[in-house]
Amino acid sequence: MLVAKDPSLTAWGFKSSPLMIDGVLYISTSLNQVAAIEASTGKQLWVFDTETWKLGRPANLGFNHRGVGYWTDGKTARILMPTNHAYLWSLDAATGKPDPDFGDDGVVDLAVGLGRDINRRLYSVISAPMIVKDVIVVGSSISDGPRQKEMPPGHVRGFDVRTGEQRWIFHTIPQGDEFGADTWENDSWKYSGNTNVWTVMSADPELGYVYLPTGTPTNDWYAGHRLGDNLFAESLICVDAQSGERVWHFQMVHHGLWDYDLPAAPNLVDIVVDGKAIKAVAQVSKQAHIYVFDRVTGEPVWPIVEQPVGKSTIPGERASPTQPIPSRPKPFDLQGISGETLIDFTPELRAGALKILEPFDYGPLFTPPSLKGTVNLPGWGGGANWSGAAVDPDTGIIYIPSVTGPMVVQLRKGDPEKTNFDYVRGGGINRIRGPEGLPLTKPPYGRITAIDLNTGEHVWMVPHGEGIRQKIIELGIPDPGPVGARGSAGPVLTKSLLFLAQASQQKSVLRAFDKSTGAVVHEIELPGRPYGTPITYMSNSRQFISLTIVEAGTRAKLIGLSL
Repeated sequence: MLVAKDPSLTAWGFKSSPLMIDGVLYISTSLNQVAAIEASTGKQLWVFDTETWKLGRPANLGFNHRGVGYWTDGKTARILMPTNHAYLWSLDAATGKPDPDFGDDGVVDLAVGLGRDINRRLYSVISAPMIVKDVIVVGSSISDGPRQKEMPPGHVRGFDVRTGEQRWIFHTIPQGDEFGADTWENDSWKYSGNTNVWTVMSADPELGYVYLPTGTPTNDWYAGHRLGDNLFAESLICVDAQSGERVWHFQMVHHGLWDYDLPAAPNLVDIVVDGKAIKAVAQVSKQAHIYVFDRVTGEPVWPIVEQPVGKSTIPGERASPTQPIPSRPKPFDLQGISGETLIDFTPELRAGALKILEPFDYGPLFTPPSLKGTVNLPGWGGGANWSGAAVDPDTGIIYIPSVTGPMVVQLRKGDPEKTNFDYVRGGGINRIRGPEGLPLTKPPYGRITAIDLNTGEHVWMVPHGEGIRQKIIELGIPDPGPVGARGSAGPVLTKSLLFLAQASQQKSVLRAFDKSTGAVVHEIELPGRPYGTPITYMSNSRQFISLTIVEAGTRAKLIGLSL
C-alpha cells in the first residue's frame, strides 16, 4: 500500500533474517517496521512501525534493513532496532511497545554523540546491533557516493541496554594523538569519514570481545586527500565490549582504493592446528581472501605476508607499496585479470576477451584505478559479500558462497563547482562483459567453497547453480555442466546439510547440499526471489527453515518451510 502510493519507498530487497526466541520470530522490514510472529504458525503477534519511512529515502542503498537484536535479563526482554535514519529503538519483546526507560521514551538519536556534527541524510544503520551482556554495539551505513571529502565518521559505539546511554565510542578514524592517527597524513583524520561497520559484527561473550569488520574511508576509489595507510579502515578490530578499548586489530587493505570493505560478520570457531587448540576468528573478504586469527591475541594462524603491488598513475595519489596476502588458505575465487582467468571455451572467445580488455588497465589483485579505467577482479560485489559464510563447529570447515564479478573503475578530474575531490569515479562504465554476451572470465561465476580451517586446505568447490549453461550450449560450445550464477542469499548449516537460496532468471530455489561433498541433495522452488539468510529452528517438534523473499518485485514476505 505504502509503495503503491509513493514509489520512492520501494525497498532494495528484503534482506532481514529473523531471530527465533522462545517460539517467536522477531524481524525487521525494509521500511523499518518490527514484527513478532508465532514461529510454528506464522501468526502475527504484534507490529511496531518506527515510521522512519516518513523521513524520505535513507542514505546509500535506500530502504534496506537486515535484522534486530534481542536482550533479556531473565525478567524483562527487549528487541533493539536501529533504523535507516539513525535512531535506536528499544521495544518490549512481549508487546512491541517502546521502553519508556530507554533514551527518550524508547528511542536514542544515533546522529548525536559522534564527536562532530553530521548530515543525517548521509548516515544510516542497516544491520542488526551486537549485544554483549548489557551493552548494545552499533555500527553504521554511510553514503558511498560522497561529493565532498568531509563525511560522517563510521565510529562504533556502545550503549547501555537498559537506559540507552552512550557508554563508549571507538574511533575507527583515530582522532588527535590516538594510536593510528599518524596513518592519516596532513591531519586528514579531522574531516575524513566512512570507515564504518555497515555489516553484521560478531562477539565472544565468554571473552567479552566484539569483532568489528570495517569498510573503506571516503571515498572508495580516490584517496589523494587521505594519504597514508588509514587505520582502522578495512580492518578487523577486536574491542572490549564493556569499555570500547581496542584489544587487537589487523588491517587487510592499506590505503583502500577498491571498495574492499570487509563485508560480513567474521566466523568464530575453535580449531586445532598442528596439534595446538586455537580459539579462532575467520574473516571472509570481497577480495576472495580469508584471514584467520587467534581471536584472543590477534596472531595470524598462518603467516600473512606483505607483498608488493602496483603503483597509482593518478596525480596526487600514492597507493600503498604492499598489501597483506594470506599464505593459507588460498583464495576462494578468481583474483586479478590475466590469461589464466579469461574465458577460453574457444580460441575465438579468448581472443575476443583480450580485445575487450585492450582499452583498459588490468593486472593482478590491487591494481589501482586509473584515468583509462582499470578492470578490478573481484569487483565491489566480491568475492564474498554481506551474506558471509557458515562454519561447522564440529569439523572446523567453513563454507563460503562467492561470485566472480569483474568491474571497471575509471577516474576523471573532479569539477570544483560540484566536489572538492581532485578525482572522482567516472560515469558510464561499471560492469564489463565478455565476447558474445558471455562473462569475461572462466566459470564458475558463482561458487561454494569448503575450507578446512584446521589445515587451511580447500576441501571442495562446486558451481552454485546452472547459470548460463544453456546459453553456452546454444553457441555451439560443448556442454560445460553447471557454471554457477550470482544471486545467492546467505548459507545456513545443519548437522548434515548446507542450505543456500538462489535467484536466477529461470527460477528461485532453496538447495540442500551434502556438506561433505557439495552434491545437491534436494532443491525446492521458492515463490519469490530470496534475499535474506535463512534460519532453521525447532517448534512443536517440527523443524522449520524460514527466509525472506520478494514476489513480483514489491511483495515482500517471510515464509516458513517445514521439514
